[in-house]
Parts: sequence; C-alpha cells; structure tokens
Amino acid sequence: MKNVNLKEINRELDYLKLLSKHYPTINAASKEIINLGAILELPKGTEHFLSDIHGEYEAFSHILRNGSGMIKKEIENIFGTSMKKSEKKSLATLIYYPEEKLDTIKEEETELEEWYKITLYRLVKVCRKVSASYTRSKVRKALPKDFSYILEELLHEKENNKEKYFNKIIKIIIEIDKADDFIIALSKLIQRLIIDRVHIIGDIYDRGPAAEKIMDLLLNYHSVDIQWGNHDIVWMGAASGGVACIANALRVSLRYGNLDTVENGYGINLFPLATLANEVYGDDDCKEFKPIVKEDEHSEKEMKLISKMQKAITIIQLKLEAKIIKKYPEFNMEDRLLLDKINFENGTIKIDDKIYKLKDMNFPTINREDVFKLSEEEEEVIKKLKTSFMNSEKLQKHVRFLFSNGSMYLKYNSNLLYHGCIPMDENGNFKEMRLKGEKYKGKALMNAIERYVRDGYFNKTENEDKDYGKSIMWYLWLGINSPLFGKKKMATFESYFLDDKEIKKEEKNPYYKYRDEEKYAVKILKEFGLEPEKAHIINGHVPVQAKKGENPLKAGGKLLVIDGGLTAAYQRTTGIAGYTLICDSKGLVIAAHEPFTSRQTAIDEEKDIISTKVILENADDMQSIRDTDAGKNISKQIEFLKHLLFAYRKGLIREKI
Repeated sequence: MKNVNLKEINRELDYLKLLSKHYPTINAASKEIINLGAILELPKGTEHFLSDIHGEYEAFSHILRNGSGMIKKEIENIFGTSMKKSEKKSLATLIYYPEEKLDTIKEEETELEEWYKITLYRLVKVCRKVSASYTRSKVRKALPKDFSYILEELLHEKENNKEKYFNKIIKIIIEIDKADDFIIALSKLIQRLIIDRVHIIGDIYDRGPAAEKIMDLLLNYHSVDIQWGNHDIVWMGAASGGVACIANALRVSLRYGNLDTVENGYGINLFPLATLANEVYGDDDCKEFKPIVKEDEHSEKEMKLISKMQKAITIIQLKLEAKIIKKYPEFNMEDRLLLDKINFENGTIKIDDKIYKLKDMNFPTINREDVFKLSEEEEEVIKKLKTSFMNSEKLQKHVRFLFSNGSMYLKYNSNLLYHGCIPMDENGNFKEMRLKGEKYKGKALMNAIERYVRDGYFNKTENEDKDYGKSIMWYLWLGINSPLFGKKKMATFESYFLDDKEIKKEEKNPYYKYRDEEKYAVKILKEFGLEPEKAHIINGHVPVQAKKGENPLKAGGKLLVIDGGLTAAYQRTTGIAGYTLICDSKGLVIAAHEPFTSRQTAIDEEKDIISTKVILENADDMQSIRDTDAGKNISKQIEFLKHLLFAYRKGLIREKI
C-alpha cells in the first residue's frame, strides 16, 4: 500500500488490534473500505434550519412535513405537465397529512380502487426520487417495519421489470385492505427522507400555545440538534429548580395567556398562585398586567384572574432576582435592583438620578422595611411551584433532550450556529465576562457558560456549584453580557410600571451593529476555528423586519438571520411568518413563509404555506458527503482501515479466519 508509514502503524497498533475485532479479516476490512468510499461519493444530505418557533406547533409541524416546500418542488420536477396542478396539490397534501386526507378522499372518491393504484404508483415514484441520495442501508433503517421488505423491493426494482411486479403487489395490498396503511407509511417515509437533519437555532418556548408538542415532535425526529435560546434556557433553569427562572417562565406564559403548556402540557399546578393573586389583589384590576391574547381567547373572568396572577408572579420574580444579583456581583446587574428605589409615599421611583411617576402603587406583598423579602404566602407559593416543576415528568424529559441534543453553539459542515450573539464591546472586540473569578470572552465564554449550565442541571447535590449553574441559566435569560439575550437590560419593571418610552428601551449589544460588516463575521468565524471563505454564521433571536426592507443576509452573505416571525406575536413587526434555510448538495436557499392558517385548512382546502425562495449560493460542483463533517470522519475511518490492511499483510496483526 502506498504512503503507509511503518512507525505510524506501530504507534496505532493497540487501536488497530481493537479495530480488528470488528473487521477480523482482510476481506472484511476491504469490503468496509469499498462501502465507505461509495458513501463518500453520495450527494450531501439536505439540512433544514429553523429558528424562534415560540410554541407555534401547527406552523412548525407543517414546515417539517413539507420540507419548506421541498416536497412540492420534487412533485413538480417528477411529474411536470403529466399531472394537473390540482392533482399535484392533492398529492402534496396527502404526503403532508396522510391519515386525515385519506378520510376525506374515501368519502368523495367513487372509484377508490383505481385511485389507490394511481396514488400508490405516484408515491413510490416520489419516494424513489427522495431516497436516491441515500445508501440502501440508510433507507432500509428508515423503512417502517410492517412494510420494510416490500417497500425496499418497490424502491429498487429495475424499470424494465417493475410494471407487472408492481401491479401484482398493489393488487394484493388493496385486496387485503392494507392500502391506507401503505399510503401512510410511504408518505411518512417521504417526509423522513426529504430532510436529512434539522437544526433548531433556539427559542422553542413561550408566546405560542404548544411548546410541549414541538418538543414531543423533536424527541421522535430522526436527526436534530438545538442551539439554546434565551426562552429555552429559562425553562431549563426552571426544570433545574431555579426559582427565579420559574417565576420568569410563568410570568411570560401569563403575559401571553399561554397556560396550556404550563398546566395541561406539563401538569404545573397554578392553584396556589391563583389563590394568592385573588387574596392580595382582590379589588385590583391589575390593568397593566392584562395578557396579550387574541380576541375572545379567554373570558372576562379568566382575563382578570390571569392579570392578577401575572402581577403576583412579577413581584415574586423581582424579589427572587434581587437575591441572585446581590449574591453574584460579577453579573453586574445592580441596576436591576429597583424595588428599593420606590418612594411609597409619593408613588415615584428614582432611576439614574431621574424621578418617574409609577402607574401602579398597589404593593400589598412588599415589606417596606425589607422590600426584597418574600412574604410567608409568597414563600409557600414558590416552594410549591418549584416542587411542581421539578416533579413534572414530561418537562424533565424534554429538558434532558435539550441537554443531550443541544448546546450554546454548534459547528456543523462549515456553518457556525448560535441563537443570539457573541458579546462585543463598543469597539467591536469580544466582551469579557468574569465567571467565578476567571475572565472569558468569545468562544471561551460560550464554552465556560455551557459547563456551568450543565452543572446547574445535572449536579444532584444542592451545593454552591449547582446554585451557580442555576443562576447562570437565569443570567442567560436577561443578563447584560448574555450571549442568548444580547441586550443591556430586560425592562420588566419599566414595562409594567412606567409610562416613559425611553426608560423602557432595551439597548442591543454592539454585536448587532457590527454583524452587518463582513470583517466582524470573519473575526467570529476565525475565533471558532472555521475558514471564513467557506463558512457562514446562522443566527436567530432578533426578528428580521422584512416589511421595512431589512435583509436576512448580513456581512456580505457571511451571516444569515433566520428569525422572521414564525410566532403570530411578531408578524405585525416582520410582515412575514418566518424564514427557513435549506442547505443541500446544490447550495443554500432561504425561504420566506407567509402566515400559516391552520392544519385543518391545509387539509380541507389543500392550502400550503406560500413560500418565496431565494438562492443564496450555488455550489460550483455538487457537494457530496465527502465535503461534510461526516465525510471527514468517514475518510479517517478509511485511513485506519487501510492501516489495518497493511498490518494484516505485514503480519503485525493476524487474521481471525
């Protein structure tokens, strides 16, 4: 074998002996080299990037089902003018929602057997096309067990032999009343194969109604990674028992009238909080705490109770946060200690040497001698809420998934993925932050933060390390140097209690000014060990205001912002309903989506999300698996296997024949 260094082989001998247990002969090792070499030449799998989902389960589910329009595109490419436009729409809807669409079709179709034959033929054709980028082995693993053998036969049957064989199989499937099951299996296989991997660039939680359903969907998805967002980290902190995170998570849920996830999704008992709110704010209309909800979403009685509960948990939150701010001065959050700045006689507050009139002066749970001390009733409520969060089996399962599949950032196939920002100072340098006395910035800061976050959840002993980890999760939600928050302050108190617009402004980290310039994107990419010529930064967190002409492409195309407002709460600002990014063997495509009506409308009216796609980059040569991170690992495996062959042939390791 060429270019094999005997000294190198000797250094690797212990590893090669272990490898020989899996490939005990020259033939076995040779066969694997050939298999891996063939995989390297396959087209690169399609990656799908989504951000800031914010509980919008139906829209998110639909985008996954249709692959951001990729399935519709494949149907168009395969059938062209041989199918009517209406037939293509029906076929696409069937693939997205096979169970529901079949019910409708069986009620309307007069020649059902003929419809089954035509539809199964078309589905197999689509499935063949989308499976062409994968090895047979990978497709085989994706096949539903009940139909794995027959699907494999249909997908790989040669064209000149298939018609008679295919018709016979279809006839049998229809005769034994398995056509529906087969259609469902094929449709889900197409959905599975259209996207090789999904990247979630943060913020699954809050605002929308069904974050727990999104998490259930992701738990069962074939390949997914998550870069934590600030709305995710606050729920992770809550699940860890961080009481300040619990208060924040509940306040935001109450602010958006989103109690389904809390009560029905995770079984959190809000009765103690409701009882306290009714007792202390019985005659208070709490008008500044009126939830942001759709018209008629809640009754007037419910709205009043939610407003009181939101005020109650807000005051608890401000007190709990003060404890962390005082305990950890390195967080530099002293400016968020505001309750002690209130003049209760005058109904005013002094902030930065300026006096402001308070809109609300009803503070029955604040002890004027010790404003940050929880009342006995508040202590009892937060104790019960902590127990409820920590004992929620589903929440704990979801948060463990966020830890096992998530991180502060990810380098994947020459892309750098993170939710918020890499904190910078006014001069465009990476901002330093002190953690436990040590200074960190840039990549080192992201790594250190992640270590502390994991300790805050996985450390089972209630000690200083765990407390610090839980406090870091709270800090990531709203801290001045938080890479997930990226603002100077979260103006919670000001938003509820003051009228002044200037004091409510949340100034962004200088990162958001510099991210428009290519040299700063290059600086970040180099900091994380990526080649700027080939790499991109993929970012979420701050919605792109498309209706004002803002472009999701920044820094000369080096940085892509894909938060376009999937959640309805942002769509008035953005003018669209989210971006998704698609990266396949041909290049990069960004899709801007119109608002999703509803799952039922999509089924009944065959109404897909209208998406506008823009090609960002066309690859000069079609990218193969060889060009990916997985390809680099496969190439290393091939190199070691070649070394094993050399060792066999030189007698350094004996074959096990």
